[in-house]
Amino acid sequence: MARRLRFNGTGSGEGGCPAVHEDLDTGEVIVQGRPLTDATDLKRLQFFDPDNEVAVIVPRNTLVDFGPRDDTPVVIGLDAFTGLFEKFAHTARRLETRRRYASDEETDTYAQFMRGEAPTWDMHTPWCTTIRRQVAQGARVERVRVIDQPATTGQRYLLAHAEKNTALGEQVHNLSRDDAVRLYLSDEDFWIFDARLVALLAFDAADNLEGAQLITEPTAVNRYLQAWDAAWHYAVPYEHFAVSTTAQE
Repeated sequence: MARRLRFNGTGSGEGGCPAVHEDLDTGEVIVQGRPLTDATDLKRLQFFDPDNEVAVIVPRNTLVDFGPRDDTPVVIGLDAFTGLFEKFAHTARRLETRRRYASDEETDTYAQFMRGEAPTWDMHTPWCTTIRRQVAQGARVERVRVIDQPATTGQRYLLAHAEKNTALGEQVHNLSRDDAVRLYLSDEDFWIFDARLVALLAFDAADNLEGAQLITEPTAVNRYLQAWDAAWHYAVPYEHFAVSTTAQE
């Protein structure tokens, strides 16, 4: 049966290709344009099946202007969120802005910390295995933690926890709450994967992590990248921040 196609628009001022159509029944998008034919370029395409697929060259503005948009939030649960760390290829960047994370308080290491003991970190959890493997393959895992003055109990625990993070190969920096306000950073808590996918973390009223909202729209992702870039620029390695925080208390 023939598709019911709607013409969305063309990047050509005189009509013709490249152009974008949309299937009104399936929501699929049909793009027409010049085929990519260079054999070297085709070999560099990921997951490309030359027997069943055709690569088409389309100006970015054509997709931005005429590609259909779905603004429905995509929300994933904790299992799917954890799976994101298995899939990213280059960078995973975290901005931690909260004053408390309830899950920390359920751990034995938190109890040790509250007793004034040095926490004994378990370095063989599935999370640790994943992060070590990603870093060993050349990926970067970076965090900026916003710290109040004086730091909350949860934030002081995370200052200690940075020892475990760095042992796994992560880079952990801290930023004062005053600096975060000066930079107009919001209180949103998020991860950015490969500079193209934002996982905006969702917490309940008791500070429990419930899941994440995925953001992939390039303009929106860019706003989070700008926030991250500003935070990372002004943050300092956790070792130096921990010394200055202790000295002020």
